[in-house]
Amino acid sequence: MIAVLLAVLAASAAAGMRIALPLLVLGLLQTDELWSNVPVLSRIHPQVVLAILTSWSLIELFGSKSLLGQRILQSIELVFSPLVGALMSITIVNMTQLEFRPIWLLGSIGGLLALVLKLVQVGWFFRLRGLPIWVVCLEDVLCICLVFFALKAPQEGGLIAMFLLWLAIRSSQEWRRWYLKGKRDRA
Repeated sequence: MIAVLLAVLAASAAAGMRIALPLLVLGLLQTDELWSNVPVLSRIHPQVVLAILTSWSLIELFGSKSLLGQRILQSIELVFSPLVGALMSITIVNMTQLEFRPIWLLGSIGGLLALVLKLVQVGWFFRLRGLPIWVVCLEDVLCICLVFFALKAPQEGGLIAMFLLWLAIRSSQEWRRWYLKGKRDRA
């Protein structure tokens, strides 16, 4: 049970970084029919899903390397990251065939974690006026690794996800101090 929860955290953390790339990797790693365990995507023909996710993943990978591309992707990913986080969480539960009820609870937790991580990323994007290229590349690699960890090594993936959540909490405290300092300086 704990391993599945850690796998859910890892998968939803990947969705908090990118939206199409983790779904693409998750679908390609499934041993049975592509995306058969993903609630919404299982109803669409696998070739159509593959084409859409591959196209959007390429946009994410190459578009995130420029400032304008980062700005556009941040806005779109902020809206869709909770949905993808919930889909990834429910998919992991379906793949492990865990009898956990209500399943929407794990989906909600995954969606919230994805939203929190995306909000922190958007905050850093606007505070730094763009993310450095090395951070974006590291994020792409970490996103793919978290999906692998969610399926093959859930304990390690869950620990990485909890570490990312800890960094998000620390970032919010730093932003609060920065805001209060700026407020004092203006007064």
